[in-house]
Amino acid sequence: MRDGASAGALTAEQTRRWRRRRARRVILVAVAALVSIALAVGYVFADGYDLVDGALTFSPVAEQERAALRASRKGATLVADADLARRIDAGKAVAAVDALVHAKGVGDEVSVLVLQPDGMTAAASGQGTAREPASTMKTLTALAAASTLDMGSTFTTSTYLVHEQDGADTLILKGDGDMLLGAGESDQHHVNGRAGLGTLAERTAAALAKRGVTKVRLAWDDTMFGDDRYPDRIGEIDGDHLYYTPVSSMAVDGGRQRGGASFDPDRFSDYPPLSQTTAADAADVFATRLTEAGVDVTNARQPQRMRTPDGRTPLASVESAPLSAVMRFMLQHSDNTLAEQFGRLLALHMKTGNSPEAAVKAVRSQLETLGVPLDGLVMADCSGLSPGSRATVTTFADVQLRNIEVGVAPAAAEGLSVPGLVGTAATRLADAGAAGLMRVKTGSLGTVTSMTGNVSREQGGVAVFAVIVNNPDDMAAAREAIDVFIAALTEL
Repeated sequence: MRDGASAGALTAEQTRRWRRRRARRVILVAVAALVSIALAVGYVFADGYDLVDGALTFSPVAEQERAALRASRKGATLVADADLARRIDAGKAVAAVDALVHAKGVGDEVSVLVLQPDGMTAAASGQGTAREPASTMKTLTALAAASTLDMGSTFTTSTYLVHEQDGADTLILKGDGDMLLGAGESDQHHVNGRAGLGTLAERTAAALAKRGVTKVRLAWDDTMFGDDRYPDRIGEIDGDHLYYTPVSSMAVDGGRQRGGASFDPDRFSDYPPLSQTTAADAADVFATRLTEAGVDVTNARQPQRMRTPDGRTPLASVESAPLSAVMRFMLQHSDNTLAEQFGRLLALHMKTGNSPEAAVKAVRSQLETLGVPLDGLVMADCSGLSPGSRATVTTFADVQLRNIEVGVAPAAAEGLSVPGLVGTAATRLADAGAAGLMRVKTGSLGTVTSMTGNVSREQGGVAVFAVIVNNPDDMAAAREAIDVFIAALTEL
């Protein structure tokens, strides 16, 4: 019992001590809390009265002045109608023409014409004299072709399977005019290479596999444009084959031989040598792609030439970009072969023949139908490359009038070069303030610099123009004078 009584007394003593310690802790906690609150309040006041650094202040703060709200600018429509009623200041136009005609280096053989939007002359010099136009000739071919052909159509490159009497299977590669084939897969992001021979090979291999055919003899059909493919005098200008290869039913990259260098297929400014056997080259590439696709091509090193029998159904096909996009490519790169091809396509469509001469005849005929004035016009070809062509600035300016109309031949205007941005005039921007306001086609030969196009004027309205300079005293100075002149037209 003694042991139990002693334990009970110890517990009571411990309880009293515990209560005293708890009371002290409560007091300490309360004091600490009061001190913390006092310190906090003190800091707030010290900060508020700027006695210490901090974010608070009791001092008056000047309200920050806000910039005046600007009025929002209404977005323009994607395509606005040109103000064809806004006339050109004839006095300024005459001054611009006079400055060009008398510019250093231009020489005496210069013709220039500026037209009001309604077709009336705003200023001119030598407009009745026919001169050598160089590549501005392509604008005539473009208008004639685009106003007649189905510009939404495409070129088709196909393969056909023929079972020969000797038991062999012959596969024929037939072109339909696509001279911008790609060597690999079809490229939907570009015009040049939209239809790829690699894709055609894969499709052909799959179709052959379904028929149980694993081995073929390869042939190619390039009969579309007959045997006459060179304008008579084009070789006098292009003896090194840098600017023209014969019109063909098919070609890889227009026959450009770049040696495997990488490039943007639609944007370039170089002039590599052009193959003169583009259809055969395409067949060689196709033989390689077909072999890679698992088909045994027995004559892969030397495909043969062969006409496709009538009435055959294609085994496989690839489609080019639409003709409108091909025309844009032609104009922006001033591609002579494609210009001649559009003339040939027009001739075939109009049944004027299948020759360079027939192409010229078809272009002239369609321009006459459209009412384009052709006095003094001599077309040695459809591209302006061959020597002997002559035309007046009146003809070119009239074509440009049609390029500012709606519904005539938009593809003939879409491909015009924009100085400072794209095409052969990419380096021809004389005034940054005129950027984006000019759409032009350039022309250049050894003794010729020319330009035609239309401009959007800064104060509203449009203007069309044409300039031809033959035998300038200083070619570089003459080109620069033309650049300054067209930039000045935007200020009329």
